[in-house]
Amino acid sequence: MAPVELVLAGAGGRGMYAYGPYALAHPDDVRFVAVAEPDAARRAAFAELHGIAAEHCYADWRELLSRPQLGAGAVITTQDHEHTGPALAALVAGYDVLLEKPIAPTLAECVGLVRAAERHGRVLQICHVLRYTGFFTALHAILQQGRLGDLVTVEHRENVAAYHMAHSYVRGNWRRAADSNPMILAKCCHDLDILVWNLARPCLRLSSFGSLLHFRPEHAPPGAPARCTDGCPAEAQCPFSATAIYLDGLPMPWLADRDPQAQPPLPVAPPQFPFTALTRDPSYAGRLAALRDGPYGRCVYRCDNDVVDHQVVSMEFAGGVSVVLTMHGHSDEEHRSMRYDGTRATLHGRFGAHSALSIHDHRTGAVEHVPLDGAGTGHGGGDAGLMRSFVRVLRGSEDARSAARTALESHILGFAAEHARLSGTVVSLDAFRAVAEALV
Repeated sequence: MAPVELVLAGAGGRGMYAYGPYALAHPDDVRFVAVAEPDAARRAAFAELHGIAAEHCYADWRELLSRPQLGAGAVITTQDHEHTGPALAALVAGYDVLLEKPIAPTLAECVGLVRAAERHGRVLQICHVLRYTGFFTALHAILQQGRLGDLVTVEHRENVAAYHMAHSYVRGNWRRAADSNPMILAKCCHDLDILVWNLARPCLRLSSFGSLLHFRPEHAPPGAPARCTDGCPAEAQCPFSATAIYLDGLPMPWLADRDPQAQPPLPVAPPQFPFTALTRDPSYAGRLAALRDGPYGRCVYRCDNDVVDHQVVSMEFAGGVSVVLTMHGHSDEEHRSMRYDGTRATLHGRFGAHSALSIHDHRTGAVEHVPLDGAGTGHGGGDAGLMRSFVRVLRGSEDARSAARTALESHILGFAAEHARLSGTVVSLDAFRAVAEALV
C-alpha cells in the first residue's frame, strides 16, 4: 500500500518536532510532499529531512493551498492566530485536515471552521493528543466500565513548570491573549477536552477565577535590567534566569534522564524543548546570541505579557457531578495530576514523568495499580498516536477520536471560563452554546 501523502503548513516546533518525526519513522505509511513556512531556515530544514522537492517548498501557505491538490491531507501547525486562514483554504481545496489546537483564537472562528468542514464533507481532526496516550486511554476505559461507581467529583490540575511558564507564557509566543488565546485555552483546551471525553455528559454551568499574579514589573528585583544577559544583580537567585535556563539547563533535571551528556553547563543544547524554540544553533555561542537579541533573553518582569499565571474553573456537569480544573505556572515540575471520586472507589492519577494510575476501593481498602503502556515521547506518546490515527482516518479504517465537532465543546468551555473570569459571573452553558452557534 502506497504511503499517505501530506502537506504541512507551519514548520515550527509542532510541525518539525511533534508530527514530522512520525513520517520519518514510518516512511511506508506516510510522507510529507510539500511544506509552507515563512522562515527560510526552518523551511529548508524540514524539506531536507523529508526529501521534499524545491518546487513544493513555499514561503506562504496561500501559495501551497492555491495549487492543485498535492496530497490527501494537510497538517496545519501555524501559530494560534493563523489557524483559520490555512485550515479553511485546505478544506476548500479538498484536503482532509489535521489542525493544531486550539482550533482558532475566537469562538466565532471555531464554529465557522467546524461548519466549513461539515459543509465541504471533509475531515477536520484536532490535535487533542492526550486522547491518544496510553495513560488517558486507560483512565477513560476505567470510567466507562463503571469501576468507580457513580461519579461524584473530579479534581484535575495542570501543573506548568516554572521554566515552561516563563518560556511560553511570559517571554514566548503565547504571552499575550490578543496574539494567541487566553491561557485557559492555549494551555488547557487539552485538559477541558479530557474532562468532556471522560465525563461523557454536558457541563451545565461554570465560574472561574485567576489573574496574572507574579510576572509583573513591580516584582522585578532592584536594579534588574531589561535582559538577563545585561548583568542582573539577582541572577544567581532568580528561578527564571534566562542564562540558567537556556545556557545551563539548571531548572530541568529531566535532561539528564533523556540525554546522559546533557549535564549543566551545556556546551551544546540537546534537540529538545525549550532549546529548539530558542535558536537553530545549539552551541553555547548561538544560544547566548539568541538571548542577547531575541525575546527569550528578556527579564520576566520586563515583558509585555498579559495572560494569567494561575486560574481555577469550577464546573457543574449533568447529574450533579462537580469538577474543578486548576492551572498554574509555578510548579516544580511539569505534570498533570487528577482525582476522580465515585461511590465505590477513588482514582488517583499522575501524567508526566513517572506516570501512574491507581484505584482505591472503598469497601476493601485494596489499591490496584493500573499497568500503563510505555510513555513514549511527545505528550506521553500522544503525538505519534495522533499521527497514526490521522493516517488511518485518511485510509478510512477508523473514525477521528478528536473530530472538530467533538473538540468544539472543550473550546466552548474555555471561552466560557474566560468570560466568567473577566465578568465575575456564573455562566450557563446552554445559553453560551446558543450564543456560540448564532455567531456564524
